[in-house]
Amino acid sequence: MTKAELIEQMAKDANISKAAAGAALNSFTAGVTKALKKRNGKVTLVGFGTFKKVYRKTRKGRNPQTGEVIKIKGKNVVKFSTGKKLQDAI
Repeated sequence: MTKAELIEQMAKDANISKAAAGAALNSFTAGVTKALKKRNGKVTLVGFGTFKKVYRKTRKGRNPQTGEVIKIKGKNVVKFSTGKKLQDAI
């Protein structure tokens, strides 16, 4: 599902305009982004799931073309854990 399809579905389900649904989706993504930027960023949507910021440590990798060992820098990544309702639905 694309962003446009999601906006269309939200507008249809909530009986609102596509512009309002788009604004709501943009507000949601901005809010999640802002929360995850914090030190121990975490967003929990009960029944749906949890977005959590975790630090991936520096590690060694391998260049598949040359076989050369390379160093992959550590960075923050977002992990998503499904909630019970979502897990049961799929």
